Order: sequence, then structure tokens, then C-alpha cells
Amino acid sequence: MAANDPEAEFRFPLLIAAYGAKIPFMEVVSTDQRTLRADARRNRERIMSSARELFASDGPAAPMDEIAAHAGVGIGTVYRHFPTKEALLTEMVRVRFQEFAAIATLAEDTLDPRDALESVMRRSAETVEGDMGFQLAMMGSNELEWEGIEEQKAVLASVLTRIIDRAVSAGVVREDFTFEDFAMVMCGITSTMYYKPGCADWRRHLAIILDGVRAPVGDVDARAVATTAGAPTLR
Repeated sequence: MAANDPEAEFRFPLLIAAYGAKIPFMEVVSTDQRTLRADARRNRERIMSSARELFASDGPAAPMDEIAAHAGVGIGTVYRHFPTKEALLTEMVRVRFQEFAAIATLAEDTLDPRDALESVMRRSAETVEGDMGFQLAMMGSNELEWEGIEEQKAVLASVLTRIIDRAVSAGVVREDFTFEDFAMVMCGITSTMYYKPGCADWRRHLAIILDGVRAPVGDVDARAVATTAGAPTLR
């Protein structure tokens, strides 16, 4: 109720008269309930952080009871939040896709179209460095319920497609590059992170990929000439 609002002050007693002290559409949240919700959120975050650490050290075989112990919670708490390991892994990936979408949204404000796309790819890769659970998921882990992250994937696809289209229109990215290619690139980069073949550096892998994504020099030069030819002549 707004302060010093005579109309609101008049309506509120009428509501109490009609419904009694318990107004049906007003939910009273106690301090205990808020504390419980905060505790539940903290437990959920601790479980996911624990899972990332154990997946990194032990791989996907890390058992749920060890994840619980590492998080400092009971196994029952883990199963209340995540009934299966698949549900846990899916939530971890869903959160990462939310982060990718946030990264892409910020990158949309970058003036240079190519820098915008490359920053999304670079920062997204940096976000999941060391997250073995996500790396396994991107490589096609069977322990993932992809339908659980369709909404987050759609949001990311929408923002990133705009970034890609702008870069393609500017002639700085190859014309056939699409959002599906972004997913393929991330699969390759996370595979390098996970397996480290020959002590490979994923950053070098990404740098080589980015070179391949850029439009061929001839195409850029031709587009520049066409743009110049169409520009008005100053006299």
C-alpha cells in the first residue's frame, strides 16, 4: 500500500471487512520461510559447485553420495534438489547456457561486428574452462536431458543469430556461418579442454577456429570495393 494514499487507505479496510484478516490474494511470507528459501538456494549452489569439482577430478562416474559429502549436505538434500544425476547435469548445463546468453547480450553492444562475435566465443569458452560436467555434455554425454534446457538454448540462439547476421552483413565473417556452427565449435573446444590431446591448448584451438570463421580476404576486399563504388562522390 502506497504511503499517504487516501484511496488505498480506504480500500484496505473494505478488503478486511469482506475477507477477514486473511485476504486470499495476499501471501504473508515469514522470516523463517525466507530463511528456508535462502538456505535451499545456498544448498543447491553448493551441490552444483561440488559436482563441478568432482566431475573435474573423478569424471562422470563421481557418485551422488560423494557429491553430497563434498558439498557438506546430506544425500537426501541432494536428491530433493536433483532426483537423478541426469537432472543435476542438466541443471549445470542450463545455468551455463544462461551465462552464454548474458555474454551474448552484452556483446551485442560491441560496435565492431567481428569483435562482437569473437568475444562471445572466447568468453563462453573461458566460462566453462575446468567445468568437466559441461564439457562432457557438449561432447554428447548420455547423462543429459536436453529438453530441460530448450528455453535457455532458444534465448541464446536468438541473440547470437543477430550477432552472426550483423557480422555476415558486414562482410567480416564467412557467409555460411550459423548458430549451429557456434554449437559445433563449442563442442570441439570443450573436447580439447577435456582430453588435452598432446597437451593441446584450447586457446590456440579457438584462435585457429576464429581465423577460419573470418571471411576470406578476397571477399572482404571485394565488398569494400563495392561499397566504395556505391558511395556518393564529393565534389
